[in-house]
Amino acid sequence: MPVEPTHGEFAQHTARLVATVRAPLAGTPADVPQILHWPGRRLLVQRGDTELAVRDLAGEEAEFRFPAPWPRRFGQATVSPAGDLAVFSGLHALRAVDRTGGTRWEVRHGCWSSAVCTASHTSFSEYADDPGHAHADSGSAAFSPDGTLVWAHVRSGGGEHTKEEWLVLDSASGSVLGRAETMTVSAASWHFPHPDGAHMGLTVGQGDDDSPLLWGHWDGTALTFEKLVGEVFLDVGPSGRHFLTTDPGQWALYLHRTSDGAEVRRLNAADAVSPLPGDDMARWHYEAAFPYEDGAVVGTEDHADVPRHWLVDPRTLSVDGPVAYPFPVSGSPLSAGRGAWCTVSQDHTSVHLWSLAGRD
Repeated sequence: MPVEPTHGEFAQHTARLVATVRAPLAGTPADVPQILHWPGRRLLVQRGDTELAVRDLAGEEAEFRFPAPWPRRFGQATVSPAGDLAVFSGLHALRAVDRTGGTRWEVRHGCWSSAVCTASHTSFSEYADDPGHAHADSGSAAFSPDGTLVWAHVRSGGGEHTKEEWLVLDSASGSVLGRAETMTVSAASWHFPHPDGAHMGLTVGQGDDDSPLLWGHWDGTALTFEKLVGEVFLDVGPSGRHFLTTDPGQWALYLHRTSDGAEVRRLNAADAVSPLPGDDMARWHYEAAFPYEDGAVVGTEDHADVPRHWLVDPRTLSVDGPVAYPFPVSGSPLSAGRGAWCTVSQDHTSVHLWSLAGRD
C-alpha cells in the first residue's frame, strides 16, 4: 500500500539552504535559469533573446555574457566548463561563440523545420520572419567535463531524406570526430553529461510514450549508444555508477547501470507515495537530482502549488521520507552536482541551492 508521510512511517529530512543566487537576466524576457555542473564546477546559465548570461558559482560569482547569434526561440545554448565558449544549437547550425561574440567555429546541419524547409540557409536573417521556422523543433548540445568535446543532437538532409544524428565534436575546432544515426523523430532533446567524459545521456522528446533515452559512449574512435525506449533521463549519481530515469507516464523510477545502461531496479509511484486528494495516484516529476550515492531528491505533483519532494535511497530504490524546506519552494528538485540540488523561485528570478542538513 502507498505510504502517507503524516503517519510517521517516514523520517523527515531537512534541506539546508546553501545559497540563493539571483538570476542574471531577472526582470527581462529570458528562459528559466539553470545550473550546469561538472566535477568541481557549477555555472548558473540563463538564455535571453540577445545573449547567454553565465555566472560562476565559485568564489566571487564572476559573471560573463555571450552575444547570441539568434533569439532564444530558435534553439538552445550551452557553455563550456571553463566558461570561455558557448555553443548555440540552432535550426540550421551549431555555432561556437566566444565572449566577444566572435564565431570560433560553425557546423551546418539540416533544418529542424525540414518538413517545410529544405533550403540550406547560411544566415539567420534569411528565415527570421518565416512562420515555419518560428515553430520548428530543436536539438541540443553539451560539453564533456574537461571541455574538450561537444556532443550535439542534429538533423541532416532535408525533406524525405531527413534523419537525426548524434555527433561528437572537437570543441576547439568543431571537427566532427564521431557520429551515429539516432533513428528518432524529435521535437526537442536534452543532454546529461557523465563525470567520466566518455558517456552522455540524451533524452529525445518525441511527444509520445515511445520517446527514447540514448545512453552514449565515446571510446575515442567510435560513438555507440544503448536506446531505452519510453524513458526520460533524470540525473547521474555522483560516482557515475548509476543513473536515474522515469517514463513519459511518470509511473515509475528506474535505476540503471552506467556501464551498459541495464535496469537494476524500479520504484512504482503508486506503491511508494499516497496521492494528493483528488488525484488517482502520485506521479514522479520529469526532473530530479541525484546528489548522493545514498540519496536522490525526487518530486511528485508538478501541477501542485506546493510540490512534494522525497528522498529516495538508490541502493534499495525506496522512499526514505519527505524533504522539509525552511520556506515554500516551487517546481522540481533540479540537478546541481555532487552534494547539492537546486530549486527555482516561482517568478524565475532566483535559484536556491540546497543540501541535506548534517551532510558536507
